[in-house]
Amino acid sequence: MNKLEAVFGTAHPVALVTGSGAPRLGNAIVRSLAQRGYAVAIHAHRSTEDAERTAAELRHDGTNVLVVQADISDETQVHEMVDRVDAHFGRIDVLVNCAAIWQSKRLEEVTTEDVRRHFDINTLGTFLCCQQVGLRMVSQAHGGAIVNIGDWAVIRPYLDYSAYFPSKGAIPTLTRDLAVELASRNSNIRVNAILPGPAMVPEGLAEPQQQAAIEQTLVKRSGSPRHIADAAVFLIEHEFITGVCLPVDGGRSIYSPS
Repeated sequence: MNKLEAVFGTAHPVALVTGSGAPRLGNAIVRSLAQRGYAVAIHAHRSTEDAERTAAELRHDGTNVLVVQADISDETQVHEMVDRVDAHFGRIDVLVNCAAIWQSKRLEEVTTEDVRRHFDINTLGTFLCCQQVGLRMVSQAHGGAIVNIGDWAVIRPYLDYSAYFPSKGAIPTLTRDLAVELASRNSNIRVNAILPGPAMVPEGLAEPQQQAAIEQTLVKRSGSPRHIADAAVFLIEHEFITGVCLPVDGGRSIYSPS
């Protein structure tokens, strides 16, 4: 019996990864899971062309793939998405919540709609996916694993993201709450979170700014989507960790250079 069979009761467990169409963290996670033998559901809202390209590549390598489209802030669309994944694969063993938005705007310019939109997608969307998938996992003897993606900087926010950070600040509490709620219904369900540091260099970022970001870490090197994907796999497959919010940030959350 291999590791996946021991944890999930099958050699090819099913993972739904939200926000995994565009070439960002979610896409790296879905590719890592596919390489390990998972069947994968790639979710996208607007990046459906990217999702289909990824799906074609993974199918070529022998992965069982489904592409699903939904606005995760809409309860009906989330329910329909989860129904479709469950109907296609007959089970959902893993959920990774990567779908999110972030918008830089000076505090003086932030509107009620800006704040509401960030909460609708980053907080409510994560909750709805956890709720809908988690309650499906309750009926599975082997339960399942959920990983939410937060942000290390909720403990030390930087300027001009005052609509974004409150929405991500809710993720650790949401994670701990759902870990308790779902385990009380099926003790084989685990819910954890990753709090990434800078793992992707923004497009157009000048070399001096890139080097400054590296110097703000303890390890003095840049992160990558692979580092986040490796952490996700670790939490998904570790049977004795739940309710944990794991910084993957090169020490950024505990280090402030002078």
